[in-house]
Amino acid sequence: MTIVDDGQPADSMRFRVTELAEIQDQARGGPGPRATAAQKAKGKLTVRERIELLFDEGSFTEIESLRRHRASGFGMEAKRPYTDGVVTGWGTVDGRTVFVYAHDFRIYGGALGEAHAAKIHKVMDLAEAAGAPIVGLCDGAGARIQEGVTALAGYGGIFQRNVRNSGVIPQISVILGPCAGGAAYSPALTDFVLMVRGTAQMFITGPDVVQAVTGEVISHDELGGADAHAGVSGVASLAYDDEEECLADLRCLLSLLPSNNRELPPHRPSADPPDRRTGKLADLVPVDPNRSYDMRAVIEEIVDDGDHFEIQPLWATNVICALARMDGHVVGIVANQPASLAGVLDIHASEKAARFVALCDAFNIPLITLVDVPGFLPGVDQEHGGIIRHGAKLLYAYCNATVPRVQVILRKAYGGAYIVMDSRSIGADVSFAWPTNEIAVMGAEGAANVIFRREIAAAEDPDAVRTQKVKEYRSELMHPYYAAERGLVDDVIDPAETRHRLIGALAMLRAKHVPLPSRKHGNQPQ
Repeated sequence: MTIVDDGQPADSMRFRVTELAEIQDQARGGPGPRATAAQKAKGKLTVRERIELLFDEGSFTEIESLRRHRASGFGMEAKRPYTDGVVTGWGTVDGRTVFVYAHDFRIYGGALGEAHAAKIHKVMDLAEAAGAPIVGLCDGAGARIQEGVTALAGYGGIFQRNVRNSGVIPQISVILGPCAGGAAYSPALTDFVLMVRGTAQMFITGPDVVQAVTGEVISHDELGGADAHAGVSGVASLAYDDEEECLADLRCLLSLLPSNNRELPPHRPSADPPDRRTGKLADLVPVDPNRSYDMRAVIEEIVDDGDHFEIQPLWATNVICALARMDGHVVGIVANQPASLAGVLDIHASEKAARFVALCDAFNIPLITLVDVPGFLPGVDQEHGGIIRHGAKLLYAYCNATVPRVQVILRKAYGGAYIVMDSRSIGADVSFAWPTNEIAVMGAEGAANVIFRREIAAAEDPDAVRTQKVKEYRSELMHPYYAAERGLVDDVIDPAETRHRLIGALAMLRAKHVPLPSRKHGNQPQ
């Protein structure tokens, strides 16, 4: 019998356990201090530091930590590190199970190979089976060139699972480093994309290729950095200054989402009284429909403790999409923003709101729509850019939504934009209006100019006649009670009652069930 240095026989269980512990330590330690120092020099945390920030302390369970690639050629057989550049497993966030895969840039630059992809496929399948959210902490250089087409096939398996789980379990991508080429499509297929400034970049073709093909000179950050995607392309949901802030917000976001589409979002008891009056709203919102104000102040006044989690706050700023709680229950809020482009709907605002509505519907989050919209943005660029089909996306999303839906019309609601912003005619369950509401085909000035154009043109004093006709049109068709008289709104309410009435309506609708027609799926506008 062979005896090893510590006195344990080589074929004993104690020796094998000691050997296992050494291998596990090697796998957890990664490629060594030099690679770790290089990671830190870039201002980035290590993969395991990120996981510790994401999960409740001590809750993470790793799987396939000893997985290694089996590729050969190009020197691959001489370098077979444990984990193969990705850490996978599950843990808890506020006591609820969440799955994760996290690229380790220190190993092959986080590039995806066959074994690496198989680990991600495995953890995605586990998340689907368990009915729990999955988070991707992305910090990888794309497909592993040395493994050729098998690496590309690995991405295909990820994309397939992204689509299969869409609307089934929450999927969140956190971009903490490079994410280029085909790798960028997986985040695009998930529900949320979070990015960190200075270290995260995401693009299909990098600056060198762009310059070679188009002659344009642009930096990595300008092309695909956090601010570019959060404020210009709309790819990123949120952008952060550092990883710690990003991962803290990720935990907050997860707390507002259900584990899967068969559950409701978690309820948290609130000390904010459900019948609290919102008297400040009368001062926050000007009666004059042409005066601006910040709709965020309205949202803060009606939700629990003023807390709300805004999605894509830097893109399409003329519409606000946010998650919040009312009486402890999670709600999704879609609101026109008069402080940006007067709150009009345009191509980007329609896309942003449509995707948010679909997300809320998929995950059983009731919708509140706050309306103050002058219409769709006019212009050749908008028409040629497809405002018709993009606006139809928002219409489709609302019409398709079966969650509780409550509309509040604060001031103006003109034309097709009124219909699209979850009017009663497209299925809102309850519609409230403030006494400042103006629901009409268009503003009184525009309507008077169309209806009475000949009379105005023939008048000795056109301005006086126009003023008279505007007043006449407003008094007959745009007074606050016109829509209520015809049943298009359920009640005209004091703004101070807004929170109380919304909570009451949502409580009444909590058991809402809408049978859907038998179909494979709809064909939504593209």
